Amino acid sequence: MTTMKDVAKRAGVSVATVSHVMNATRKVAPETEKRVKKIMEQLDYHPNAVARSLKTQRTHTIGLIVSDISNPFFSTLVRGAEDFAMENGYSLIVCNTDETLSKEKLYIDVLLQKKIDGMVIAPTGKSNQNLQLLLDRNVPVVFVDRTLDGIECDAVLSKNLEGAYQATKHLIEHGHRRIGIIIGLEQVSTSRERLKGYKRALNESDIGFDDRLVVQANSRVQGGKEVVSELLASNHRPSAIFVTNNLMTIGAMQGLKENGLQCPRDLSLIGFDDFEWAETLTPSLTTVAQQPYKIGFEAVKLLLNNIRRERRQGSYREIRIDVKLQVRSSVASPASHPKDYFQRVVGS
Repeated sequence: MTTMKDVAKRAGVSVATVSHVMNATRKVAPETEKRVKKIMEQLDYHPNAVARSLKTQRTHTIGLIVSDISNPFFSTLVRGAEDFAMENGYSLIVCNTDETLSKEKLYIDVLLQKKIDGMVIAPTGKSNQNLQLLLDRNVPVVFVDRTLDGIECDAVLSKNLEGAYQATKHLIEHGHRRIGIIIGLEQVSTSRERLKGYKRALNESDIGFDDRLVVQANSRVQGGKEVVSELLASNHRPSAIFVTNNLMTIGAMQGLKENGLQCPRDLSLIGFDDFEWAETLTPSLTTVAQQPYKIGFEAVKLLLNNIRRERRQGSYREIRIDVKLQVRSSVASPASHPKDYFQRVVGS
């Protein structure tokens, strides 16, 4: 069986240097690190994980808890997190809460039993007790996508307020004054931030905020579909709708179609989150594009810095990742809507 001494001898370095390369416990010259890793591969050297963790008090495993792995945003985020973790000798355990507090607690308990070195989590937002348990045990934690009130913690987030502001401003610039907004789960910080950006754009344009144009869904496709019908059936129908997450946007488009409406002829639409097929839809969808891969990548990078204690203890960082308005074909002027618009809306 190949040993660490065999690797060190072949690479022409000390056993300690091989250990530092494997455990990332000290900076090693890039050329030396590359040579050691190449020799490990040639000799098919696999360190004993159990013995290694007992010695270093690290498992080189981190947990990643997301709210909905079926959402393309989170699956791309996971990919970014995994890539950085693997580049740095860490394995990733991915868990999915379905926005359920009980599942969040279950997975936190499971990951603690696995002796993870740290955790990246998109909290459900329903309670801070689960997360406080991690911090009380001095487990390094980084929030991703959203934060949690009452918990001081590192976080990597999108510029949600700015993105919502840009989307709403874009609709206003096309002449819309009656703009509906579909927000996700109210307890999630991203929903609150995006609603705040929407309100700011209205206020700057002297458009009064009307809470009758605000509807809340469950951040899923079906939720978006249902609340679009709710907006269209009201006495205060919007001429445009801003949907604050990608799955709800798909549902909203389905809802418009089922109600016999065409976008943007009858109603303009903007979504939050870009996805690969947004440009292939008819019409192509205007969206606020986030950078989920970068969010996941930066979150694990920040977490590993914390694990290695490369920052001052007690200091917290919040990294905000840029968003961009992707202008396509789903927004038009209200003047382009035919006069019989309201007669063709369900409930008229």
